[in-house]
Amino acid sequence: MARFIPCLGLLPPLILTHADSRSVIGMKRFLLPLVASICVLLGCSPKAHDKLIIGMELAYPPFEMTDEKGTPSGVSVDLAQALGKYLGREVQIENTPFDGLIPALKTGKIDLIISSMTATPERARSIDFSDPYLKTGLCLLVGKNSTVQSIQDLDQPGKVVAVKQGTTGHGYAVDHIKQAKLLVLDKESVCVLEVVQGKADAFIYDQMSTYQNWKRNENTTRPLLKPFKEESWAIGVRKGNDELREKVNQFLADFRAKNGFETLGDRHLKEQKEAFRKMGYPFYF
Repeated sequence: MARFIPCLGLLPPLILTHADSRSVIGMKRFLLPLVASICVLLGCSPKAHDKLIIGMELAYPPFEMTDEKGTPSGVSVDLAQALGKYLGREVQIENTPFDGLIPALKTGKIDLIISSMTATPERARSIDFSDPYLKTGLCLLVGKNSTVQSIQDLDQPGKVVAVKQGTTGHGYAVDHIKQAKLLVLDKESVCVLEVVQGKADAFIYDQMSTYQNWKRNENTTRPLLKPFKEESWAIGVRKGNDELREKVNQFLADFRAKNGFETLGDRHLKEQKEAFRKMGYPFYF
């Protein structure tokens, strides 16, 4: 809390002998800088805001989500807290729609993005990225009885492909799928439902989410987990903030050396790690 009253109390009483507007304005011009200077010297000015504000969309379990009390939790939340501890700064999580994260970073509303964001050349034109901390890839969730076996099978007249707006799956589909109909939706769960109900032939998304969505809908869906496009996730940093980006990279290297990512995987993704190992797919971290 700013405490200006004690500072003002140090000033002697002022007696205005001329009450005309010019003298009052002149006195204010002299007095205000003097008050500010004394307050700064005595340490009574407010402290600068030093929280590390991290944006993420809390709708992507087990990476970004909330617990039963509504508290942010998940892999990315734990990673953010570890970063804050490394930097000696208190972390504040800002729940932000995924397509609003980059604008929020560019306008200074948040300091970093840690939200399972793929580092792409397109995004790198707007923001900077840390070193990659996780590898994944785009794959498919299809109907259980579907004849689709690969991404090539989808680009045909009459096929319907669901994608979540603003994701790399959306971008890939726009660039590569020319004959099938694209169904652009704003929620992952809605995309999955389209496949479950047979309204879409496939949903393009990352490996981990596709695996989880299949496990929730084993009677109606089938996962094609071999990635047709490999990707890396990284932490988003505002353009030009090289000092913070370098500190983030130092943290990531230190965290990896101390098996921090292995710990996160065991804490949040133990079942998935084992399943991917059995299927012969390299795991994330």
